[in-house]
Amino acid sequence: MTLLSDEHLAAAFDHASRTYDTLVAANPGYHAHLRRSVRRLGLPGQGQGLRLLDLGCGTGACTAALRSVLPAAGMPAVDASAGMLRRAAAKPWTDGVSFVHAPAERLSEAGVRGPFDAVFAAYPFRNVTDPDAVLATVRALLRPGGQLGVHEYALRGRCADRAVWTLVCRGLVQPVATLLGDGPLYWHLWHSVVEFDTAGRFARRLGAAGFDQMRALPLPGWQTGITHTFIARRAYDCWEDA
Repeated sequence: MTLLSDEHLAAAFDHASRTYDTLVAANPGYHAHLRRSVRRLGLPGQGQGLRLLDLGCGTGACTAALRSVLPAAGMPAVDASAGMLRRAAAKPWTDGVSFVHAPAERLSEAGVRGPFDAVFAAYPFRNVTDPDAVLATVRALLRPGGQLGVHEYALRGRCADRAVWTLVCRGLVQPVATLLGDGPLYWHLWHSVVEFDTAGRFARRLGAAGFDQMRALPLPGWQTGITHTFIARRAYDCWEDA
C-alpha cells in the first residue's frame, strides 16, 4: 500500500468526514492539546483586532480551539476536503469564521489574502506533497513578525516514540477505521507520521523557510515525543524594521 496522492487524500477525507469526530473523541486530550497549542502562540487578550488563518481546519476542532482562546479575532478557515469543511461549517462556534475550500498550495487562487497576524496549522504539513512550498505560501501571507503555530505529529526520532505511535494506530485506530470503511486513509496517516520530519528536522525546515525564534514544544500524555507544537515568527527581511 502506498501513500495517498493529494487528490485521493482529499477524497478519502471527504468519505471519512462522517465519522472523523467519533475517532477524534477516542484520543484523550485531543481538544485540550489544540487549545494549549493556540495559547502557545502568545497572542494578546482575546484576539481583538487580529486576523488569523486556520490552515487545514478539518471538521473544525482546531477552529473551535482558536475561537475558544481568541474569540474576538477574525478568521478564515481553509481545508482541501469539501466533506470536512461541511462538517466544520455546521458546528455552533462558526460565527466570525469564513470557510474556504482550497488546497494549502493554492490559497491565493481561492481568494485567501494576507497579511495575517498569525497562522495556525493543525496536522497539514505531512499531508502535502511539498511542505516547503506551503511554508513559503504561509510566510508570504503573514505580516513581518507574524506568528506561525503548527500542531503536528513529528516524532522526536526515538524508536520508543515510533513504537508507541504504531501500537496505538495498529491496535486501535486502524481496526476501527477499517470497520468504518476508511482503512486506507488511516494507514496513510500512520505512515505519513513515520515518514515525516522528526521534530528537530521540522524546526530546521522552518528556519530554512524564513522563520526564526523557533520552539518545538512537546504535548503531554501518551503523545509526548509524538506530537509537538511548533511556534515560529516570520523573520524580518533586511529592509524591514524589527
